[in-house]
Amino acid sequence: MKDSLMALGMFLMGILVGVSGWLPVDALPADLTEWLLYALVVQIGVELGAGGNLRRIAGSFSLRTLVLPLATITGTLAFTAVAGMVLGGWSLADYMAVGSGMGYYSLSSVLIIDMKSDAMGVSTATQLGVLAVMVNIIREMTALVCGPWLARVFGRYAPTAAAGVTSMDVTLPMIVRSTGQEMFPIALMHGMVLEVSVPLLVTLFAGL
Repeated sequence: MKDSLMALGMFLMGILVGVSGWLPVDALPADLTEWLLYALVVQIGVELGAGGNLRRIAGSFSLRTLVLPLATITGTLAFTAVAGMVLGGWSLADYMAVGSGMGYYSLSSVLIIDMKSDAMGVSTATQLGVLAVMVNIIREMTALVCGPWLARVFGRYAPTAAAGVTSMDVTLPMIVRSTGQEMFPIALMHGMVLEVSVPLLVTLFAGL
C-alpha cells in the first residue's frame, strides 16, 4: 500500500510540476522517453534473474501453473474490450493497449507514449499514457485494499488475478496473508508470466 501511495504521489507531483511550467520540458532530450523505455526493459531482466526467484519458480513449474496467468490475461482483455466499447472516446485498440498493462503502470505508459506519439501526436499520446498510469495504479491499489475480501468471496486465486503483475512484488505479502503460504510460488510465477506478456501485448495493440 505504501509503495502504491508513493507512486500516486509522485505522479500527482509530476502533474503539478508540468502545470506550473517550472520544468523546461523543451530542454529535455528528445529521445528521453526511448531511453527510459530501454531502462525499464533492462529492469525486467534484472528482476527475473535476481534474488534466486527464477530458479525457485522454475523448480515448481508445470503446465497447470500457466492456467492462472492465462486466465488473468484473458479476463483482463475481455473486460477491457467491453469497457472500451461502453466508454468510447478512444479506439478499441487504444483501450486494449491500456488494459494490457496488467498493473505495470510504468512500463505500459512509456510504451504507449513512445509508440503512439508519431500517429496521434505527443500531446494526445501522453493523455493515453496518463490513462494507462491511472488505470493500472487503480488496479494495484484495488487489489491491495480488496484482496482479503476477494479471497473470501471468490476463492484464493482471486487476489492474485486481481493484482496482475504486482502479484510478484508489491501485493505479494497481502496475497500470502489472505490465501496462505502455499500461494507464494504461484503468485510469483503469475507475476513473472504477466511481466513478460506486458511489453508484447502493449506493443501489439498500440501498433494497431
